[in-house]
Amino acid sequence: MGRHGGGTELFAGRARRWIVSTGSAVSVLALLSVGLAPSAVADDVQSKQWYLDAMGAEELWNVSTGEGIKVAVVDSGVSETPSLKGRVLAGKDVTGLKGGALDDYNSHGTTMAELIVGSGRGGGLKGLAPGAKVISFRVTLESAKGNGEGDSAKAIRAAADSDARIISMSFGSDYIYPAQAQAVKYAASKGKLMFASVGNNAKKKNFIGYPAAHPNVTGISAADKSGKVAKYSEFGEYVDLAAPGLNLPHWCDATFRSYCDGGGGTSAGTAIASASAALIWSKHPNWTANQVLRVLIDTAGRSWPKDKPSDYLGYGLVRPAPNLLKNRGNPGPPDIDPLTNEKTPGVGASPSAPSKESSAESSAPSPKPPNDAAASQPTASVSSSKSDDDNGQLWIVAGAVAVAVVIGGGAVAAARKRRNA
Repeated sequence: MGRHGGGTELFAGRARRWIVSTGSAVSVLALLSVGLAPSAVADDVQSKQWYLDAMGAEELWNVSTGEGIKVAVVDSGVSETPSLKGRVLAGKDVTGLKGGALDDYNSHGTTMAELIVGSGRGGGLKGLAPGAKVISFRVTLESAKGNGEGDSAKAIRAAADSDARIISMSFGSDYIYPAQAQAVKYAASKGKLMFASVGNNAKKKNFIGYPAAHPNVTGISAADKSGKVAKYSEFGEYVDLAAPGLNLPHWCDATFRSYCDGGGGTSAGTAIASASAALIWSKHPNWTANQVLRVLIDTAGRSWPKDKPSDYLGYGLVRPAPNLLKNRGNPGPPDIDPLTNEKTPGVGASPSAPSKESSAESSAPSPKPPNDAAASQPTASVSSSKSDDDNGQLWIVAGAVAVAVVIGGGAVAAARKRRNA
């Protein structure tokens, strides 16, 4: 299920190869545009946030803005732009670089934070959960110098010890760092809901990435306005959900002078999925991370059976509207991870009792069966109707077919282990 990050920058050495969830082919300081170097300055960035209308954000905000929820952004740091004024807190800087947690060295983390909680002030990006707050944990996204494992592990542990409920990680590596795996396990035991981007390298090398492929981490792929998965979005059994990730504006560089067009990627999808979770958790503050995630899965937009998740879109497109507007989705048991169907160590019963309507189908998605046949990329489309079936939501899959792919024996084996861990 999960992978990670939205980018295609590969650094020397397999054990040190990290994917920064952005995607510019130019440099680490301009990594956000998938396949395009920053060039076009976005003159009206909010009009280009197409998913806000598609997801019915204005209507969602009448019910929940994410107030009371804090999201840990483990990234390149977060600088306080006008859109983030009063909405970002300093967590921990584990990089050893000049500056601190509130000093973004390449603009990536700041873009992610704005996508989550931005006010839009000063013409900046509007966040999907503008009432929430972000806590910045700065890591070295470029880990070519060899501190990738300890770096991310320390940040995840620090985030786990904070009062953030959600940990958003728009980065990753194709190497399993033991310390990172233990940090993720620790964060799960502390009741954190973790999202990570699956990667933007599908066109070149579709490998399993971490932290998204760790148990208890929700892997996010990127989809466009029509609900179709991005061609660069990595795929496999480690993909759990999909979120908007194409043609989005982003900060061009660390000087924060202007935005660029054509960005996004699975990084942005991860931020938007995290914001969606914040909206739901704010409405249901007594739920556990497992219950929030289960409702996201239960209400995701899809046209395939929920017990047969797609290798490209997972359980479907993230849609907070069905729960916020129509109270749909069953939280199910508070201490069972809906991804692994196993008890989360350290997570007890929620103060609010789960619904009596809970069933095996709604509360515990089945692990994906083995795939043994290649298939084409899904062609999901959007339904503009507001029927009872689509829960009044515009951004909904209406005709996609669940697909399977063969991604290599080793990768499949690891993915199955991840799904059933």
